[in-house]
Amino acid sequence: MTDAIIQVRDLAYRYPEATYPALDHVELEIAAGAFALVVGESGSGKSTLLRALNGLVPHFSGGTFGGSVTVAGLETRAHPPRVMSTKVGFVFQDPEAQLVTDRVDDEIAFALEQHGVTPVVMRKRVEEMLDVLGIAGLRERSPSTLSGGERQRVAVASALAMHPEVLVLDEPTSQLDPWGAEEVLAALRRLNEELGLTVVLAEHRLDRVLGHVDLVARVDRGKVMAGSPRTIVPSLDPLTLPPVTQLGLALEADPVPLTVKAGRALVRSFTQGAPPVRVASTPGDAIAELRGVQVAIDGHEILRDLSLTLRAGEVVAVMGRNGSGKSTLLRTILGFVPPRRGRVIVEGEDRTGKHPSVHKGAIGYVPQRPDAALFHDHLADEIRYSLRLRGVDGDVEAWLARFGLDGLGERHPRDLSGGERERAALAAILAGDPRLLLLDEPTRGMDARRKHEVMSLLRGMASEGKAVVLVTHDVELAARYADRVVLLGDREIIADGPPREVLVDSMTFTTQMNLLFGGEILTVEDALAAISASGAGAPGL
Repeated sequence: MTDAIIQVRDLAYRYPEATYPALDHVELEIAAGAFALVVGESGSGKSTLLRALNGLVPHFSGGTFGGSVTVAGLETRAHPPRVMSTKVGFVFQDPEAQLVTDRVDDEIAFALEQHGVTPVVMRKRVEEMLDVLGIAGLRERSPSTLSGGERQRVAVASALAMHPEVLVLDEPTSQLDPWGAEEVLAALRRLNEELGLTVVLAEHRLDRVLGHVDLVARVDRGKVMAGSPRTIVPSLDPLTLPPVTQLGLALEADPVPLTVKAGRALVRSFTQGAPPVRVASTPGDAIAELRGVQVAIDGHEILRDLSLTLRAGEVVAVMGRNGSGKSTLLRTILGFVPPRRGRVIVEGEDRTGKHPSVHKGAIGYVPQRPDAALFHDHLADEIRYSLRLRGVDGDVEAWLARFGLDGLGERHPRDLSGGERERAALAAILAGDPRLLLLDEPTRGMDARRKHEVMSLLRGMASEGKAVVLVTHDVELAARYADRVVLLGDREIIADGPPREVLVDSMTFTTQMNLLFGGEILTVEDALAAISASGAGAPGL
């Protein structure tokens, strides 16, 4: 008699018109009350596996389905998603895909109403979820007015309100600031540990979760290998691992630490020397400036008396909590959001309040939702459009290959995975050779290897004289690749400088290595260099 609440037997699935199977004879069991983590490269089949757990695959997507999936005693092929939703809560990678009402509290109550939950129970659960996810202050807001991270927390609250036996989440922290991500994951751990909720979570960023899960399922080209975290870690690409685990591998630790707490015990046995001197880049001329800008949307002040200069040759990471105005800052530079007061100067010209078309392709913008930047029927046509718009010569296939999208030129952009769509939007915009790049969460949904490749490409573009500005919640990424970090808070810039000045002395906006070592150490490379400088002779990565 098995205690598995999820049983996947010989699952084989192919999307309509697809050449290769998305899932290839998968065998997987997840015990009741387990916290399971699903990992794998972008496009490996993670989201397809998750959608098979609530019947969206194959009921919604069609295709060829073989084998069986049983969750909480219900076989998915015999029960439609509406029935499965009473047992399985689901949070999509893109929260906009499941938000349907005009108020946050109505959104949380929506599924409860559809299943006939009594008004008293419904009210209690709505209040409970508002508190658990820390969104009580948003109850009367329309989801359309929220930031991406705020919408993501509303989507989690809506799924939890049904009190499902299994909660399935597809990258639920991808749009959350560090504190918001920690709050959501802490809430999931609490529900798992105290109420016995079975959690299945797909994530690319493993630093907050790897040390707290019972099972890791690695998806690779549709095949699945599952086991304990320590069993699966050796099979993972080192770039995907938390920095503390990378450090442990480099120091040949046994056991390898999976959490900062375990890492502290490791580093106490090593002496720390001076961190390496990082040579700062020399920025070029100003490409864009904000001078005393004030922005308000629907009567809410978002930015106040904000001044900022963006220069050629810089990679600038814009960070801050959800709702702090990061996306609004980019849209103000572009011209989508006219300021109430202040000036927007681009390439020496006052373009305050002017339509984005005046930039004539000099600014490339990838929004938080990449679908908004993709509007052709074939991916290759997106690249051709950008090349034609700017009058630039370029090889379409070469551009696709640079972003790991070779062979996908004839695919419809909406048929790509979340990470592939992010890369597709980047490829389409960058092919136009803009001088200023404004990127809103450009690495969301990407695996670590692709993220490294994209950021290396962006660094190369900065070295060619472009200004690269990216909104991100990924502190590790900002520490490794950014020349400068702009931290927003309370409608203003509260810090602006090199990562070693901004991303230190913090409980949230800092890296695992800084939590371990303090000072100016931010990356694994910094930590190994500091240990080597002490004469401890640490091996390299």
